[in-house]
Amino acid sequence: MMGVLDHCEPKAVWNYFEEICCIPHGSGHTELIAEYFEQFAGKHNFEFHKDAAGNVIIIKEASAGFEHVPALILQGHMDMVCEKTQETEIDFRKDGLTLEKDGDFVTAKGTTLGGDDGIAAAYGMALLTDESLAHPRLELVLTVDEEIGLLGAAALDVSPLKGRKLINLDSEDEGVFLAGCAGGLTLTCEIPATREEAEGILVDIDFGGFKGGHSGDDIDKGRANSNMTAGRVLFEAGQTVPLRIVSVSGGTKDNAIPRRTTASVMIQSEDEKKFLDFLRKEEKILRDEYAGSDGSITVTSSARGKAAARVLSKKSQEIVLDTLMNIPNGIQKMSADIPGLVETSQNMGIMRLDDDALRMSFSVRSSRESAKHYLAGRTEDFVRLMGGSSARAGDYPGWTYQKNSKLCDSFSESYERLFGAKPQMKAIHAGVECGILKEKLAGADCISLGPQMYDIHTTEERLSISSVEKYYRLLRDVIAKKA
Repeated sequence: MMGVLDHCEPKAVWNYFEEICCIPHGSGHTELIAEYFEQFAGKHNFEFHKDAAGNVIIIKEASAGFEHVPALILQGHMDMVCEKTQETEIDFRKDGLTLEKDGDFVTAKGTTLGGDDGIAAAYGMALLTDESLAHPRLELVLTVDEEIGLLGAAALDVSPLKGRKLINLDSEDEGVFLAGCAGGLTLTCEIPATREEAEGILVDIDFGGFKGGHSGDDIDKGRANSNMTAGRVLFEAGQTVPLRIVSVSGGTKDNAIPRRTTASVMIQSEDEKKFLDFLRKEEKILRDEYAGSDGSITVTSSARGKAAARVLSKKSQEIVLDTLMNIPNGIQKMSADIPGLVETSQNMGIMRLDDDALRMSFSVRSSRESAKHYLAGRTEDFVRLMGGSSARAGDYPGWTYQKNSKLCDSFSESYERLFGAKPQMKAIHAGVECGILKEKLAGADCISLGPQMYDIHTTEERLSISSVEKYYRLLRDVIAKKA
């Protein structure tokens, strides 16, 4: 049976990528994909290691003539962000992805593609099995749970590794090499809520059509956060008509800008028309405000009729709405050192109003450790004033921008010679594992790069076929150098 990507080049890369996409590998559920890597290593008689966290290391010894060339580490992560459209039926714990090819792009039908970072594993496997490639010792490192706080890298047992040149394959912009990134942490917050019985007209509201995106790469794109937008609209609606909140929830990942939030509220019958008219006007206002970045926002509503329900008490509703109106979100500071670089930001990726509490999860990022912890502390203090509590997890360091790197110089020389253009060296606001691994591997020289991808962490994610081929040539060229 032919695969969707059988005619794509390099064949080995795309064959491995398609196999990876057939295996469930969402964050927190990487057991099956780890077994696949173990079987791959066994089939080719490669040295294989799996540590207590589930991270995988596959090693191929140097080819003849390269025994004394320093080892190279090829590194990526094995987990993917699992997002789907509302109408797509898939169980990410059991089902593989449905790949589609559209011109120069590979996508997945109705879901994220997992090019971030399945392509790293596919590159590594293809390079290890490329018998025409002369190479030093190659160490392929595939970590777990990168997408939920770089947890695998933090727990990685590096004892099998000899390399101190690390090629991280977790970037998405062709012609851009990374030599620095932000650090981050996950902040979960909980504010107690009380409820009471009430009767009235129940109205369901759907805040949809948001572009969403990566909370690091896309935080500067001017896109709206559906959770914060829902809080704004509900707050402003409450200034227009008396309403009582029944439920509100949105987002699935703290490191993804949420694309959809739903809410249910109770109003009185005499206010129904005024309330629905207000929502229609708000939709127009939001589309106008975000016309250049997120102009397809929808605010749709449907009335369910008169019913009894447990609504937030008036005091709890005031606290919830004040929180959603005022808690820090989005860009907090731009870098004064690197033009155009976001220094510090926060993203409310998940929000759930349960029976007893409002629960939120944030991705906090900064290229300065002090600013990262200040922002987290500021949010914690706000939540405390609202009567709630907070907890930090997955704290990882940033990767200080490297002005002098022999590895970066080697990649730049190869790129310019092969493609006739100079690559751009930069730092990014997103987190990559180089910061953690550089601390674990004393004296490591790191670079992060990868083929062109668009809209990662969204259902519009797409991976360029021609760029994948281009970067495979680049990797082979650098690996084959003896210097």
